Amino acid sequence: MEQDSQDAELVWNHPRFQNWIEVPKAYQIARRLLSEGLATIDLDLPRYDVLATILRFPGLTQQELADKLLVGRSNLSMLLPDMEKKEFLKRREDDSDRRLKRLFLTDAGEELARSGLRVHVKLVDHMMAPSSEAECKALGDQMRKIRKHMLEAPSPNW
Repeated sequence: MEQDSQDAELVWNHPRFQNWIEVPKAYQIARRLLSEGLATIDLDLPRYDVLATILRFPGLTQQELADKLLVGRSNLSMLLPDMEKKEFLKRREDDSDRRLKRLFLTDAGEELARSGLRVHVKLVDHMMAPSSEAECKALGDQMRKIRKHMLEAPSPNW
C-alpha cells in the first residue's frame, strides 16, 4: 500500500506529467464549450463532426469517414441514416464500384456545417486569445512533433 502511494506521488510530482495533464483538461473544457455553442444552432458534436468532415472531403465512403473521425464504421451506422432522413446528406453510388456509396452534403447540410464551423472558429479564437501568434504557432509545432513521435514510436518499452 505504501509503494502505491509513493508511485502516485511520483506521477503527480513529475514535471512532464503536470504539464501534460493540462492538455486533456483544456480539451475537456473546449469540448464542453463547443457542444454548448453547437447546441445554439441545434447541432450536436457527432453530427457536426460528420458534416464538417464531408464538407471538407466530399464523396467519402462510410469507411473513409470513420477513418477520418477516428471511430469505427459501426459508430456511424445509426447516425448517417438519421442525417440522411433529415436531408443533411445523401449517398450516391460510386461510378466505378456500385457496392460503394459516397457521402455528399445537401444544401441544408452544407449550411448547417458552415454554421457549425463559425461556432468552432469563434471558440478557437476565444481559446487562443491569451496566446500571441508566435506562441500559437509554437504550440501547434510542438503538438505536431509529439504526434509524429507517437506515430513513429507508439509505445514506450514496457
